Amino acid sequence: MKTDSSTPGLSRRRWFAGAGTVGAVAAVAAVLPATGLIPKDAVTSDPAKPEPSGYRLSAHVQRYYQTTRL
Repeated sequence: MKTDSSTPGLSRRRWFAGAGTVGAVAAVAAVLPATGLIPKDAVTSDPAKPEPSGYRLSAHVQRYYQTTRL
């Protein structure tokens, strides 16, 4: 069986390319909070009071029910 001498180089190239990609993603993730791309409204004002989960009868839902009545 003949071994190809370019195989070790190829795997090293893939490793370095993957490491470079991970580094670029980490750099972008570190910069994003500083750029203000995350809206200030996305942060809850009171973290001690959790949002109720499940079904809520909001004004939007009530309008939907009114449109479905016969």
